[in-house]
Amino acid sequence: MLNTVYQLKRPRQFEVVFKKIELDGDHLLVRPTHLSICNADQRYYQGIRPAEIMRKKLPMALIHEGIGRVIYDPTDSFKADDLVVMIPNLPSEQDEVIAENYLRSSAFRASGADGFLQEYVHTVPDRVVQLPEQINLSVAAFTELVSVSYHALQRFFSVSHKRMNEVAVWGDGNVGYITALLLHYLCPQTRLYVVGVHEEKLSYFTFADETVLTTQLDHGFTFDHALECVGGSAAQTAIGQMIDHIKPEGTIGLLGVSEERVPIETRMVLEKGLRIIGSSRSGRADFLGLVNLYRRYPEIPVYLENIVGEEFTVRDIKDIRNAFEADIHKLMGKTVMIWDE
Repeated sequence: MLNTVYQLKRPRQFEVVFKKIELDGDHLLVRPTHLSICNADQRYYQGIRPAEIMRKKLPMALIHEGIGRVIYDPTDSFKADDLVVMIPNLPSEQDEVIAENYLRSSAFRASGADGFLQEYVHTVPDRVVQLPEQINLSVAAFTELVSVSYHALQRFFSVSHKRMNEVAVWGDGNVGYITALLLHYLCPQTRLYVVGVHEEKLSYFTFADETVLTTQLDHGFTFDHALECVGGSAAQTAIGQMIDHIKPEGTIGLLGVSEERVPIETRMVLEKGLRIIGSSRSGRADFLGLVNLYRRYPEIPVYLENIVGEEFTVRDIKDIRNAFEADIHKLMGKTVMIWDE
């Protein structure tokens, strides 16, 4: 059968291509219904990745955050019309030490392999996870992003010491909101601080014990551990503040993506005996753990409705382009594209 794929040919220019799908007994077909635009998609769309990377990656279908309905499954792992989240990580091997999302041999959709911006997604059963039917579909669309925070927290817990009386999250954007929210439910006894630069954004963190502006940090502000969800050019300042205020032998988890090198005051890292751990992407185990968390705490997806931004019904390339252009100017929230079937 022929599949319609919407590829980015060059910055700001999509094209329709048709690719043949060979139906077999091992792969299922998912019809995407809700897709969420990520900052990584925008870097390709706007052409702000290095030129050599753009030449290597394009043409390519964007989007690695999305859900859909199963329309065909010869393995009988799912029923027709089951609501599923699609996993963009595509491992080709297993390693007893290194997780699938860190294996250099793994491919990743919308980063070297076609993403979910296509009529049908042809994949194997372990690359999809069934979702609760009652979940808000626009929230479900960015499950992949939430799974990245879930993964980062699992790694953070694995190396941090057991004293978690107070934990601070730096960042008042989407990743900061998601990470702080999950931390609140995973560690309900922990006093949660959220540190940011926008008072209006911080007002959404109603589940936090205290929100603090970066300009109002005093010497008495301390905590056991911290998570950085800032990234970009502001990461240096955020990490510096964490190192200054964290208690000895604390752990700093890094989630923010920065294209530039970020200087770190290693003297204080050594003096305080700090642990710094980085995390990127997620794997099947994180999707399963997150979906179980959704079922255990159905209020989590309700909180996540706060970061649903604009929703666009898309039928063709013009609609897709309009959604991407609008997403550039958003202040906060996730832009969701809803396929008009």
